[in-house]
Amino acid sequence: MIKYLGSKRTLLPTLLKVLDTFPELTSVFDAFSGTSRVGHMLKEHGKQVFANDHNAYAHTLASCYVAADLEEVQQEANALLAEFQALPGKPGYFTERFCERARFFQPHNGAKVDAIRDEIERRDFAPDLKAVLMTSLMEAADRVDSTCGVQMAYVKKWAKRSYKDIELRMPKVLPRPLAGKCAASQLDVLDAASEVSADVAYLDPPYNQHSYLSNYHIWETLVRWDAPETYGIAQKRVDCRERKSDFNSKRRHHDTFERLLSRLSAKLWVVSFSDEGYQSRPEMEHVLSHFGEVHVITRDFKRYVGAQIGIHNPKGQVVGEVSHLRNREFIYVVVRPDLAALVPDAVSRLQTLRALGSPEHSAIH
Repeated sequence: MIKYLGSKRTLLPTLLKVLDTFPELTSVFDAFSGTSRVGHMLKEHGKQVFANDHNAYAHTLASCYVAADLEEVQQEANALLAEFQALPGKPGYFTERFCERARFFQPHNGAKVDAIRDEIERRDFAPDLKAVLMTSLMEAADRVDSTCGVQMAYVKKWAKRSYKDIELRMPKVLPRPLAGKCAASQLDVLDAASEVSADVAYLDPPYNQHSYLSNYHIWETLVRWDAPETYGIAQKRVDCRERKSDFNSKRRHHDTFERLLSRLSAKLWVVSFSDEGYQSRPEMEHVLSHFGEVHVITRDFKRYVGAQIGIHNPKGQVVGEVSHLRNREFIYVVVRPDLAALVPDAVSRLQTLRALGSPEHSAIH
């Protein structure tokens, strides 16, 4: 999967253990699906997953890794990827913006991306199949980029991987789970919360001012293929200035989060939130306690690469110090009243999670 700030890769085992504690709960609403790492894992373990994200690139990833079923797309996707791999490069908008005006990719790979993306757009593919093809292209480009992981800027000298030729691979699409057909939506999260009914709600909201659209604007443009006007060194889409999430606003975060909670119908809530977020642990526990009994798992992890490198000016000179190298991620598990009625021993089951992680890096209260 693509490199992603805020990826929950290291939390997957913990999240799975939480869900395995309640085998009666077979469907999950992943409200902020991002790269769909969590949704993909849950589908692989037999859950029916409903993934949602308002960004087009994230919706494409969810359509591939959650909604698409291997038995329906595998044969055709493999044939098409081989066909697209053989296409000669043809420089276009992608090459001009992201290889010449900016230096995110080497021009030979940009030309290949242009040729493949134009061909995908020219043909009328079913949505799930198109998502698989688009995900393969996105991931192929990600493997030869020249960044530190986000698309706010590119590295001063070409990364070694950028010299390699782009290579399409079949994404790890999963068979349909026993719990039922999964789905992906591209809605505002408040609308999705009102429409989607599932046993479990998994929430991983943006927690500070950093916008996923700005951090991954190239993938948004690649998926939309709308040749937008751009600005700045990074050649961001102009709508990065306009499409703002309330979750990226310190002033609006608390109220928007509470409105989201009030619309959820799930019996069990699992909420991931960093200690770098707009809400402190006491604040989160306070608001969540209005809806059910709250249990907290704490995980310690390294900060993202950019934060470890430090702050640099456009000339590559260090202009700020690294404040800290590690963060804590809190996983809030909320037992709703209807779950307590369905599973009388729900709280005692959660006590078994005390053993998660090492004592100094993990705890449940």
